Amino acid sequence: MHWQGPTTTRRVLSVWWPLAGSWLLMGLEMPAFVAAASRLPDAETNLAAFNSLVYPISMVVEGPIVMLLAASTALVRDRRSYDQLRRFTITAGLALTLVHAIVAFTPIYDWIARDLIDVSEAALEPGRLGLRIMLPWSGAIAFRRFQQGVLIRYGRPRAVVVGTIVRLVSVSGVLLVGVAHGAIHGVVVGASAIATGVIAEAVFASWATRRVLREDVPSSGSEHEPLTARGFLAFYVPLALTPLMTLALQPITAAALWRMPDALRSSASWSAVYGFVFLFRALGFAFQEVTVSLLHTEDGARALRRFATILGLSATAIFVVFACTPLASVWFEHALALPPPLALLARAALPLGAMMPLLATLQNHCQGRLVATRRTRAITEAVVLYVATACLLFVLATTWWPHAGIHAALLVLAAAGSVQLGWLWLQARATAGIITPT
Repeated sequence: MHWQGPTTTRRVLSVWWPLAGSWLLMGLEMPAFVAAASRLPDAETNLAAFNSLVYPISMVVEGPIVMLLAASTALVRDRRSYDQLRRFTITAGLALTLVHAIVAFTPIYDWIARDLIDVSEAALEPGRLGLRIMLPWSGAIAFRRFQQGVLIRYGRPRAVVVGTIVRLVSVSGVLLVGVAHGAIHGVVVGASAIATGVIAEAVFASWATRRVLREDVPSSGSEHEPLTARGFLAFYVPLALTPLMTLALQPITAAALWRMPDALRSSASWSAVYGFVFLFRALGFAFQEVTVSLLHTEDGARALRRFATILGLSATAIFVVFACTPLASVWFEHALALPPPLALLARAALPLGAMMPLLATLQNHCQGRLVATRRTRAITEAVVLYVATACLLFVLATTWWPHAGIHAALLVLAAAGSVQLGWLWLQARATAGIITPT
């Protein structure tokens, strides 16, 4: 994608808002699931099973292909590089689907659920069934993120938003059918809805990319060096380790919640609280790809830095207004229909996540600078610090924390995220001398 003239705040906004809209729409998926599961039988157990087993394990399995969006945004320069990344995407998607099947259909699941996460027996079988339903997840995510990166690189970010709408409509349709039926357990309805949604989005992204391939992607003759397998792996492996280690914190968090006071309520209410936090963090998640796209444009670095600061502070301020006023009660008690004990716990815990929207925005801005200048190793180093800090604090919390575990989890993730941001900021500063407008 080529921009003419200096990059302004308005130009950053024009690239950011469709991607942020996509993230926000995707963020509505979890609240929609919570709202549906809360209205179905055995809500507390099913919420705990999904939050502790189905979603965390699925996210860890997909971890290696999450950064395909950033990779295709940065590397798809012609039809040859597109075909190379497409082959890698298909291979990786099939491999991860096999890993998911091995976990969901063998005794490995029992070892993870009982010994590592230590869930209650009541949540064990619902979690197993939900994980099996989620089998198509990793393959669909891989193909969807690869195609979305191409759409972003060649100036079609609005197609990404449309794809997310397709996903949300699909998810909502399945959830509504489940609630209307009334007798199907929430973990089955939720897993079916989310799997259906991501498949629908992947199909749409593939269709939308066909036009880009016809009209925008050069068939050959790129002025850049050809993409080699060795060069791609050197670029991608450090990048892929980032979400893999980050997503590993999902089951680690679940395991910590089950080992702290008020374990069942904390686990059951976690998706409601963290799903709300995600909605505000989502505003910053899109900023990595925005930074990759615009950093090397004229005045891009300055405009991106200014926009990231304003965005992060604004998101945190709005979050505080929601978390510290009766709006939180309206959200948890009426919109999500959480059982009263869960709603009370969620309301009390929510303000502890106030800094996370700011952290997410600044982290993704720094990561975008590092991706655009091909210094992805620093991103891996930052995530190692993040995970190590979180694990250490979780060990301390499971030993000494006297209150509900959900409070400790939010504090731990915020503290670890601050350490991660500190390292990313130091490394991103070193890129200032090598950013050249093109």
